[in-house]
Amino acid sequence: MNSQEAFQAQRSQLVGLLVSGSLEGFERILDWLLCWEVLSWEEYEGLCLPGQPLSHVARRLLDTVWNKGSWGCQKLFEAVQEAQADSQPPELHNSWDPHSGHPAQDLLNHRPAIVRKLYGHVEDVLAVARERGFISQYECDEIRLPIFTASQRARRLLDLATVKANGLAAFLLQHIQESPALLSLPFEAAECQKYISKLRTTVSAQSRSLSTYDGVENLCLEDIYTENILELRTEVGMVGAWKKSPANLGLEELFSTQGHLNEDADTVLLVGEAGSGKSTLLQRLHLLWATGQDFQEFLFVFPFSCRQLQCVAKPLSVRTLLFEYCCWPDAGQQDVFQFLLDHPDRVLLTFDGFDEFRFKFTDQERHCSPTDPTSVQTLLFNLLQGNLLKNARKVLTSRPDAVSACLRKYVRTECHLRGFSEEGIELYLRKCHQDPGVADRLIQLLRATSVLHGLCHLPVFSWMVSKCHQELLLQNEGSPKTTTDMYLLILQHFLLHASPPDAISHGLGPGLLQGKLPSLLHLGYLAFWGLGRCCYVFSAQQLQMAQLDPEDISLGFLVRAQGVVPGSMAPLEFLHITFQCFFAAFYLVLCADVPTASLRHLFKCHRPGISQLTRLLPALCVQSPRTKEGSAAALLQKAEPHNLQITAAFLAGLLSREHLDLLAECQVPEKALLRRQACARWCLARSLRKHFHCIPPAVPGEAKSMHAMPGFIWLIRSLYEMQEERLAREAVRGLDVEHLKLTFCSVGPTECAALAFVLRHLQQPLALQLDYNSVGDIGVEQLLPCLGVCKALYLRDNNISDRGICKLIEYALHYGQLQKLALFNNRLTDGCAHSMAKLLECKQNFLALRLGNNHITAAGAQVLAQGLRSNASLQFLGFWGNTVGDKGAQALAEALVDHHSLRWLSLVGNNIGSVGAQALAQMLEKNMALEELCLEENHLCDEGVCSLAEGLKRNSSLKVLKLSNNSVTYRGAEALLQALESNNTILEVWLRGNTFSPEEIERLSHRDTRLLL
Repeated sequence: MNSQEAFQAQRSQLVGLLVSGSLEGFERILDWLLCWEVLSWEEYEGLCLPGQPLSHVARRLLDTVWNKGSWGCQKLFEAVQEAQADSQPPELHNSWDPHSGHPAQDLLNHRPAIVRKLYGHVEDVLAVARERGFISQYECDEIRLPIFTASQRARRLLDLATVKANGLAAFLLQHIQESPALLSLPFEAAECQKYISKLRTTVSAQSRSLSTYDGVENLCLEDIYTENILELRTEVGMVGAWKKSPANLGLEELFSTQGHLNEDADTVLLVGEAGSGKSTLLQRLHLLWATGQDFQEFLFVFPFSCRQLQCVAKPLSVRTLLFEYCCWPDAGQQDVFQFLLDHPDRVLLTFDGFDEFRFKFTDQERHCSPTDPTSVQTLLFNLLQGNLLKNARKVLTSRPDAVSACLRKYVRTECHLRGFSEEGIELYLRKCHQDPGVADRLIQLLRATSVLHGLCHLPVFSWMVSKCHQELLLQNEGSPKTTTDMYLLILQHFLLHASPPDAISHGLGPGLLQGKLPSLLHLGYLAFWGLGRCCYVFSAQQLQMAQLDPEDISLGFLVRAQGVVPGSMAPLEFLHITFQCFFAAFYLVLCADVPTASLRHLFKCHRPGISQLTRLLPALCVQSPRTKEGSAAALLQKAEPHNLQITAAFLAGLLSREHLDLLAECQVPEKALLRRQACARWCLARSLRKHFHCIPPAVPGEAKSMHAMPGFIWLIRSLYEMQEERLAREAVRGLDVEHLKLTFCSVGPTECAALAFVLRHLQQPLALQLDYNSVGDIGVEQLLPCLGVCKALYLRDNNISDRGICKLIEYALHYGQLQKLALFNNRLTDGCAHSMAKLLECKQNFLALRLGNNHITAAGAQVLAQGLRSNASLQFLGFWGNTVGDKGAQALAEALVDHHSLRWLSLVGNNIGSVGAQALAQMLEKNMALEELCLEENHLCDEGVCSLAEGLKRNSSLKVLKLSNNSVTYRGAEALLQALESNNTILEVWLRGNTFSPEEIERLSHRDTRLLL
């Protein structure tokens, strides 16, 4: 039987073989067929049309090859063997000329080798090719689409080079020759191949299904996964004044080359609040790797859970950690491990939930041997430092409070997970509910209830809304306002589903709660005990200790732990760490055995009468009161601070007036509840007073300011949970500051609601600075109630759009206090220009408007200029990093001709040329108020600078003119020098970054020292 006959006889098996693997395997077969010229370029393009089912394409390939005769059929068999073996591709021949006269053909002839050599650094190649003009930005973006894997992007680039005749193919040939080869597994490493296959299968099985928080159903991750806002964190000062920072990333860009804090480090730190979706994002990463969709630069991915690792008591080596606690090689363990040691750059380790690891990070104990065992914490810390498996990538997730400055020294890149955008919330709810009507009603409810909408930016709350949709849509008493309200709603949902059908209509009344009170207290004790011992996974013995029986577990608040370590017997964990904190607070409120005085430890408040010396020197001659081991006070003293804060907020919410009556019906003495409520109030008020007393006195000539200390936001959140106006009013009575800074404080919409609830009671106006947070449009809406006491509002880098700002301005027009607004690095467009113009027109006491690094064009600038004409108070206007161009500059210049208050104008990086410069020069001739004009990073060139020089000759107010990076030559500088001869007001003219030779710089600097070169 010849090849063609065998081909026909095995057609069904061949189709099955071609579609059984990943798309990557099929495309690898096509690479070989192109290389051997079995397929023409036209035939290949026909097979690569997007949107075709793989089975359909496989049958078309078989038909095409059949028509080639026996030779073509034989070559297909060989291509399948090559692709299945995944062997080292043939080396590029020494005789291969990178300067060949037929570069496109050479790319085809060596395609398998080039794909393998190119795919690890496609991004770098694209950047260089784009810079040199070989590809357009559109072509670059098409190749970078997140649906493509790294190797698929390499193929798309090669495909483009084949059809373009602009030198791209020759550029690629030369670049590939000069680049180091990426490692591919040798053919003889069969054990490694088998291990990789097993590891992919294991990771895929663990990642494919997303367990809901209640553990009662498994959803396909692909069906339910919704992108979160992922921001790249950069150090302040790392970027220039008009650079965008931080940048939003896609998950596929997690290991990108931008934003490195430490080039020598290996660890990517992923930070997010509890419930922000860190674990789900890691699960998505694992699935993309296991299914060959992305992150294929790694041959091995090892996922770990920190809450599981901390349960390991025996010493571990790197080999034990990888093989026993992740995936065991069936054969050749030593060979596989040696390969890992030899090629750590092909290894990725992920550690989820570092905030739940009870050991504090330290770099004091060094351990460098991958084979010698040590404690689990020493092993983890040295992996993160790079003392073990150096150059292996590590991803570490954590809540912000658990990340120390010491740990950050070993972080290569830091990313912040901000939760869902508004679009993400809606998309998630639609994915959760197949009935569009239910999803529509939920979305309408959220839009009408801004507080609830603000809660839902955290995925855990979006899940609650989805889970409790019937209760939310049917209730008539108003939607939840606080976090405690939401958790009581989910408590009601679970209890009703565990109750007889006739109880469902009564809601969370005293009868329902009282009937399940013993079970809830058992769960509460387990949660509280676990927090005190930093334990989040519970064995059967620990469940028995807490007296939990199967009926208690069946309520659904405990689920089987994920990623169980070997040797453990089906441990359980709470749905989420926030549920554990909620039940701990529930226990502290309702358990009669918990002394009221012990709650002070929850708020870090000591009893009156205990001296400072007693607290500082407990082990010396001064006797300190002892706490009984295992008591509530002892457990609270040992718990992690960030878990204590969440628990304290829940406790404050449960002790609010709204919920006190409900709890009082649970056979708890009313006097005991009132004592606990009074204790919580006293602790909150005292803790805030301590914050205020630490505010340093104002520097002479400056406003008195306060930068929030750790815990301030948590105290404000706890006050908000209690929902008591009188308590909020008393709390801020001692706040005597003019500037409150809350930058980098993880302020989201919920925190904004809490801030507004408290700050609106201030007697004196203040400037509120919320830069580098996650306020968003919903958060802006939550801040509106306190706008009456804000004389300045700073909202840099907060993902705010036109909708949020238009609402803010509409509200601000009714209050006379707001005088300054800083909105740089957001998502503003021309759509907010009319509101901005109205603000300038109506508020004649408004002083500063900073709109840098947004998306405002000439159209927006022209609208805003209309408002500027009617304004007589504005002193600072910032437009840097937009694209107003010449027309926008002209409009602003015309509006400023007769303006008598503006002192500072920035148009840095706005694509302004000589036409715009000429309009600004004419403005300078007549304007006698402007003191500083910033025009760096434009295209003024000599013509524009000469126009500005003419304007300077007639100007007597400008003190600083910034013209750096404008392609100015000696001719433009000469014009400026002539203008300076008759202008004694100007103090500085910035000309750095222009086209001057060293000799010209020296000569110009000697002629006038006001030129800064």
